[in-house]
Amino acid sequence: MRNVIAWLIGVVFALGLGTSGMTMPAKVTGFLDVTGAWDPSLLFVMCSAIPVYMVAWFGRRKQVPWLGGNKFPKPRADLDWRLFAGASLFGVGWGLAGICPGPAVTIMGRPTMGAIIFLAGMLGGMWLFRLIDRRKPAA
Repeated sequence: MRNVIAWLIGVVFALGLGTSGMTMPAKVTGFLDVTGAWDPSLLFVMCSAIPVYMVAWFGRRKQVPWLGGNKFPKPRADLDWRLFAGASLFGVGWGLAGICPGPAVTIMGRPTMGAIIFLAGMLGGMWLFRLIDRRKPAA
């Protein structure tokens, strides 16, 4: 049953991305273009996601996930170079391509060459990080 609920949540997420236009890179880059023809529609998408996130955030006080499983881990409080490097790479990639990971997977429902290249680069970057992270000495 958990898998069915997780799948349904994924379908709703994908439908929301498609309906809002988040699967169109031009829509995202239009939001980031504050000097030209700025498209504020992405702002409305983000603002509609905040209440949904708030429900999930306050649901964490339950200390057990709603669909079962282990307790939530405590959030990390340390800030290291990996966090800043990853966030920077994510932001630059998102700004240049107009695609972030959620929409990248959703776009595979009607793939374009640009989306395939982006997804391959994203998965390659994840694989490279794991490879490098395994090789670093333990602190």
